[in-house]
Amino acid sequence: MARTLYYAQRSPYARKVRILLAEKNLPCELKETDIANKSPEFLKISPIGKVPVFVDEDGTTLWDSTLIVEYLDETYPEPSFYPSDRAQRLQCRQWEELADTLGDNIVGLWYQKRKGDKADAGDQAKYQAAIDRLLPILEQQLSTSPYLLGANWTAADIAALSALGYYTLRFGEEWQQQHPHLEQWFKTLHQRASVNSTIPQG
Repeated sequence: MARTLYYAQRSPYARKVRILLAEKNLPCELKETDIANKSPEFLKISPIGKVPVFVDEDGTTLWDSTLIVEYLDETYPEPSFYPSDRAQRLQCRQWEELADTLGDNIVGLWYQKRKGDKADAGDQAKYQAAIDRLLPILEQQLSTSPYLLGANWTAADIAALSALGYYTLRFGEEWQQQHPHLEQWFKTLHQRASVNSTIPQG
């Protein structure tokens, strides 16, 4: 059985997994999934109906990007994207959750924008307020180190990068002008083939 990733090209959550697969040099069949019109095949392996879904060579099937990333790092540990030290690993997971929360709010804001005149102004304000609160936290963290946890990039950086890549796709690059450390970190990571090759397309 071939490794398979069910994904959507613009999904920041699927991008996390695609970057990790590339960094670990793990061949994987990519199956583009129409989230608006989910196939019976897809719903059979993903009861929650979301991407990404990863199926390993032995048939192990996982959904939820963070679980997939953790599984890949434990099963294929070189190179590693979680610290081996327990305290540092917990810190990494914490930053990863912050990045995913940022992504959730960006996706929520985009869905509201797509509604046009039917958008809920209160929800829009809520999502934008969360984004505006989280970006300075990342900016501050990156003011003292090249990556979120220090000298090496981790799963936390991958999650944050993916969220901000989606933000750039949907809302442009203005956020970079307001957060120079984030901007430098973002551009530096895009020099990596795994990151550059997974840029979401409009």
